[in-house]
Amino acid sequence: MSGPAHAHLLSLDEWWALGEDQEVRVELQEGVRIVSPRPRPAHARVVLSLATQLSGQLPAGLEVLIEVDVVIDPHTPATVRVPDLIVRRRSAVEFPITADQVVLAIEVMSPGSRRTDRVTKSSEYAEAGIPHYWIVDEDGVVTALDLTSGGYLATSFTGEVVTSNPWPMRISLKR
Repeated sequence: MSGPAHAHLLSLDEWWALGEDQEVRVELQEGVRIVSPRPRPAHARVVLSLATQLSGQLPAGLEVLIEVDVVIDPHTPATVRVPDLIVRRRSAVEFPITADQVVLAIEVMSPGSRRTDRVTKSSEYAEAGIPHYWIVDEDGVVTALDLTSGGYLATSFTGEVVTSNPWPMRISLKR
């Protein structure tokens, strides 16, 4: 998705037309391309560990996907995020992935993503109706956010996530 800067806010069609960028991680926030470095190996190990553990505990009909575009708001100016992991229904349309397909979104924080993950994405995901959002910090603490009528309700886990919401699971946070 490298290329010249756009002087206007992008629509979803313009976003898809840019194609995939392998050199950097790119998201679309209210029509503006947001570029960040690709994750480092430690980040990738955490994502892989979470994906592996989640995959083994999913109820039938759900799947784990890593680093896929999720359309948060299709209206121009569009918003497309790339969570580190999502869990979605297998019966969902293959492409594009939309927020209503996502049961759980997970972000593993990087040094430069703290505010984006905790504030911006939390707000966007809640407005889009994503029912469960986890933020994993560099100390191995998971903040599990469950959507209520008043916004996300937070529960923190250290060392291990043991929960029945959104389904019974036990996830080790040891690195």
